Parts: sequence; C-alpha cells; structure tokens
Amino acid sequence: MNRVLPHIAQLHGYVPGEQPQVPGLIKLNTNENPYGPPPRALAALRDALDDRLRLYPDPTATELRKALAARYDFPPDQIIVGNGCDDILNLCVRAFCGPGDRLAYLWPSYSLYPVLAAIQNAQPVELPLDDQFQIPAHPAWLRQLDRVRLLFITQPNAPSGVWLPRVALQRVIEETPGVVVIDEAYVDFAADNCLDFARDYPNVIVARSFSKSYALAGLRIGWAVGPAELIRALQKVKDSYNVNRLSQLAARAALEDDVWLVDSLRRIRITRECIHDALLAKGFFVFPSQTNFLFARPPAPLTARRWFEALRADYRILTRWWDADRIRDFVRISIGTDDEMNKFLEATGAILEKA
Repeated sequence: MNRVLPHIAQLHGYVPGEQPQVPGLIKLNTNENPYGPPPRALAALRDALDDRLRLYPDPTATELRKALAARYDFPPDQIIVGNGCDDILNLCVRAFCGPGDRLAYLWPSYSLYPVLAAIQNAQPVELPLDDQFQIPAHPAWLRQLDRVRLLFITQPNAPSGVWLPRVALQRVIEETPGVVVIDEAYVDFAADNCLDFARDYPNVIVARSFSKSYALAGLRIGWAVGPAELIRALQKVKDSYNVNRLSQLAARAALEDDVWLVDSLRRIRITRECIHDALLAKGFFVFPSQTNFLFARPPAPLTARRWFEALRADYRILTRWWDADRIRDFVRISIGTDDEMNKFLEATGAILEKA
C-alpha cells in the first residue's frame, strides 16, 4: 500500500527564501522590513509574557478583527485573521476549489499558487502577463475565466513589483464567476490599493499581511476581507486556533503605531527609489516597483545567476533568483537599511567590473 497520495508523492513543494543560520550575512532575499517591529507591538508582547500563555487564544481573533474593521471601515464579520497571508490563501483553496477544479493565477507571480493547486489536486491555469508583467490589453485567456473556481492575483505583482492598473483588474474580475483573491501583501508600499473591490464585488476577497510593512514576519499574521458569505466559509475550514495569543496582541498594538508605520514606509520608499536609479545608472534594467523590493536584470555579459551567486559567495549578500522561465534573467533585491544597500551597490559595481 502506498501511504502517500499519488499527487502528493509527485509534488514539488514551495521553496522559501534562505533563512541563514550563520551571522554576518546581509539579508536582502525575503522582503522583510529592515527597521524592526513597531515599538507598541514589542511593548504589547512584553506585557503578555505571563500566566495567560497557559490559555488558548481567541479562536476568531475577535479584538483584532474589530480593530481592523474600525480602521478599514468594514463589519467585523467580513474579516478573518490567519497564520500569515499564506494561511489565508490555503483556506481559500480549501473552501472554494476542489480536486479537478480550475485554480488560476497570473504568471509570473507568487510561486506558492501552483503548489497550492497541486496540494488540492486542482487543475492549475496560468494566465500569462505580458513582457512588462502587466495584464495584456486583449488577453486571449479572458474566455477561460468562466470555468475558473478560484483566481489569485498579486497586487502589486511579485516578483516584478509592478502595479497592475485597476481597470485591467476590474475587467478580469467581471469575467470571473468564481472567487477572486487579491493578494495585497505589499500594498502598503504602493501608491494605491484595491480594498474597495471587496465592497463592490460579491466574489472578491482582499488579503493582507503584517509581515512586510509592520515588520512582524516572525509572528505570522495575515488577514482578509470580503463578502460575509465567503468569509464564513473560510471560518469553517480554518484550524481551531490558527493565530496565537501573542500574534493577535502584537498586531492590534501595531495598528495603533501610525507614526512608526508612516516613517518606516517613507524610509523604505526613499531607499527603493535611490537604489532603482543607481542600478539604472549602471546599465541594469529595473522594473518600477510599488513594493519593498526591486526586480532587476543585469547588463551583458553579466548574468542574473552569476550576479546572485557572486553577491552571496564573495560579499555575503543574500538576494533571490529563480531558475524559471521568464524570470531567470532577473534578481529580486529586498530593500534593506541604507548601509546595507550601499554595500549591495558597491558589491554589484565590483561584480560588474569583473564581468
């Protein structure tokens, strides 16, 4: 008897970015906020380290949902909290897409989406973006959408960092009878958002994260908002206690630290634009980013793989590179502190000279 389901036995799982166990590396590979968590979140965590940890957390994160509802003007019953944004995505697959159903995603995009489809034994459907990683003006795949049960859209896009125009997204949503999940993990670094789509469309869920802008990646907190009927379905399939007590408290406190958030986002955006311009000046192609990372292609004869490998081996700087169609010519660089990014630029200049 083969104890592993056949489709799981053949599965190639998602590979997260490297989490080094050695000190001294400059970590620009997993899009973490370089400036640390909000002070109020840290204070809330310290105050919570007491006898209450023997108790189970609130299974539906009631107080955090209320805080999110007040901040974004939605009823609390239209909000769910998860163990990171990835948990929200997984719940959507559980609730809305069964074996054999069509699970679609724009491509290139977040490489977890096809893995989630494979785990569910759903049929993956790639919807190709154009050469600028935008939705084509007249995509041939629009007519496929009427058979899609679940569609994932990353906004802003990853790994490119580009913003997808709202009008193009609305056209896709209106052609899709199934559930559309707009994954806004990086949206706080952008100039716009699509939160209103969760109000305007009966099939749209918008998912967000505390990992990036709020610098709480280590606590794993995500949330989503959408029509009450869809959110009730997600509540039914989630784990009983999917978000721990400390994460709930830290997220609530982080929402109250607006001064810290505004300053952190400002610093990251300024650094992002400076590095963008500096790479352009060195002959790199760089997509205009609305995230906390850049997606860049080096000038010939330097290849993306050689740049990525040399940064790590010779300068102890971690970035992200994928050996995959359409993106293997690029390296993704998270925005770190100004000191880290200056070292990255110096190393890149030296690698370029050797090439």
